Amino acid sequence: MPICDGPEMRTFGFSVLCALFTISLVPLSGCAQADGIPRTASGKPDFNGIWQALGNSYWDIEPHTARPALAMQPGPVVPVPAAEVLAFGAVGSVPSGQGVVVGGEIPYLPEALTQRDDNRERWSERDPEIKCYLPGVPRANYMHLPFQIFQSERKFFIAYEYAGAVRDVYLEDPGPPQVDSWMGQSVGHWEEDTFVVQASGFNGRTWFDRAGNHHSSALQVTERWTMLGPDHILYEATMEDPNTFSRPWTIRTRLYRNIDPAARLGQFKCVPFVEELLYGHLRKTPIPR
Repeated sequence: MPICDGPEMRTFGFSVLCALFTISLVPLSGCAQADGIPRTASGKPDFNGIWQALGNSYWDIEPHTARPALAMQPGPVVPVPAAEVLAFGAVGSVPSGQGVVVGGEIPYLPEALTQRDDNRERWSERDPEIKCYLPGVPRANYMHLPFQIFQSERKFFIAYEYAGAVRDVYLEDPGPPQVDSWMGQSVGHWEEDTFVVQASGFNGRTWFDRAGNHHSSALQVTERWTMLGPDHILYEATMEDPNTFSRPWTIRTRLYRNIDPAARLGQFKCVPFVEELLYGHLRKTPIPR
């Protein structure tokens, strides 16, 4: 089946994108080298496919133990779940995780660390994911939902299941970002077999996870995508933000290909799901909360 046919493309409404992408698409060799890595006609690793991270960095990218809820409040002996998340019970709890931050700790500046702690206490009010805002980079790559890479010799495009987010990674530098945005501007180039992406131009409103880890609009992200085998990618992202961090720091995790021949990227356009949360108070007769 051609890459732009099928229900997954109709689901995302990518007809215009596909028309442009197909024009530029160079047939891939379809072969793998001795290392088992599939490669394009030019010999570069072929990242085409549906990918997803495993592990618990989606909740907290730093090492963490399991806890009863994302938002806590003081209890008579130990902290207990905050009132607004108490009804979620175990569903709202946080599983433990080894973290993906190299060195184990994000090097926050003192004021930024205070902001992180405040974000964590007020998670239900502040996490952009709750209101279906686009996840930003690098968070989009290790969320609980998959994403799909479309790669040719002249294009590199990433479509995310969450909120229909997309990234068009420029292979030629268009210059500084014209506006700040949720997903920023991405420019990629090859360093041997590693695809390196420089991302900047963020609006400063996204988080790195559900634990309140944040950044400012000065964030610059350097991603390194290295294929370890036919179905595994080593994903590294280095963050620089002098307004928030005392030095650059890096996350490192692995991404896994969905090898099911019937795999398709689903649709999770969550904006309609949060309309009541965002605008329900504007009803002539608001629904009690």
